[in-house]
Amino acid sequence: MLTLRFGQHLIKASAVFLQTELTFALVNRKPVVPGHVLVCPLRPVERFRDLRPEEVADLFSTTQVVANLVEKHFSATSLTIAVQDGPEAGQTVKHVHVHVLPRRKGDFDRNDSVYDELQKHDQETEDGPPKWRSEEEMETEASELRRLLQTPQS
Repeated sequence: MLTLRFGQHLIKASAVFLQTELTFALVNRKPVVPGHVLVCPLRPVERFRDLRPEEVADLFSTTQVVANLVEKHFSATSLTIAVQDGPEAGQTVKHVHVHVLPRRKGDFDRNDSVYDELQKHDQETEDGPPKWRSEEEMETEASELRRLLQTPQS
């Protein structure tokens, strides 16, 4: 596996930290908070309603594993888990994906501002295009998460 399709994007394997038979998890190019990751079905499906039942089950069981991992690793006390299903819901990549964001008290002045940030996090702004993380930064984070998944948890 050299690359995976994520809607209109090709994702390098170095950014992927977990893959199951039907799902993969990757680090985010422009996280809203540190540890903001994505969980996606392997099959490029634009809308949630188009997933097969076994894909839904695997997507959400994988999301649960990923959520537990990032909550511990990023010393969070809560999680925001979100699916933006369709353009009017803020979906910019035409591939179902679950956002998993580790949360801490006070990470936003207004708690629900996280949704405003999700809405615009990968959009162009008045200052120009978004500032993406480097491939090296993404690879480092994915490698660490991959290592933690292989380490027995106490």
